[in-house]
Amino acid sequence: MPVEEDRSLRALGLDEAPRTHPLLYPGAWPRESGLLDGHRLLPLDRLVYEDRVPVLAVGSNACPGQLRHKMAESGIITALPMVRARVTGVGIGVSAHVSRMGYVSHSPVAAPGAVRELFVLWLDARQVAVIDASEGVPRPDGNFRRAWLPAPDVRIELADGSVLPGAYAYVNRHGVLHDGAGAPRGHPGQRPLLTDLLANVPGMRELFGASPEEFCARARADRGLCARGTRLFAEEKMVTVCGLERYVGSQQ
Repeated sequence: MPVEEDRSLRALGLDEAPRTHPLLYPGAWPRESGLLDGHRLLPLDRLVYEDRVPVLAVGSNACPGQLRHKMAESGIITALPMVRARVTGVGIGVSAHVSRMGYVSHSPVAAPGAVRELFVLWLDARQVAVIDASEGVPRPDGNFRRAWLPAPDVRIELADGSVLPGAYAYVNRHGVLHDGAGAPRGHPGQRPLLTDLLANVPGMRELFGASPEEFCARARADRGLCARGTRLFAEEKMVTVCGLERYVGSQQ
């Protein structure tokens, strides 16, 4: 009799949440589509869920451990489909804010013609409310706004060749960090990013210490300090637009 495959997040290496281990941000992403069901990632029986809302994940929302953490905080146990997709027109930049979770997060940017593999989350109404709240959407001072990215501006192709009419994404209210020439910079990973910021941004070490570990610890302990770090990005003229702002306010 064949041994049943262990589909637990721990066995798959997907159980750690950047919310509790910030230097792991954005966390481990699955290698394939799956149904997040509690502590397990199960095979999917379909790729499109017409009764749910498609949300494009570009950061830790594609990490099952992070999603499980967010849902558990709100007592939500319903399963959540995560569908791997080939996305054209969206890149991953660096948010121009310091998260109170202790990291500097990914943020979507317009990248015409660029192709990358991302995940589409198919969320029910309660799950949308949880993710919206975690991104600060309901708050006037929140860090992100949810925007509908329509086809053909953004092409989202699934494994069976079907193309979605669009999906939501979370666009940063603060903008994104630029590369020195005005274009959005890419996110190299949390440790190299924080190392670079601490070494090269005037005033950053005074606020957050000398190491990525110290940065994470100080940011997690002090919401006001995160706000000062966010202002520092703007004061040092490190911020540019992400190119997706025009879609904010658009609905499916």
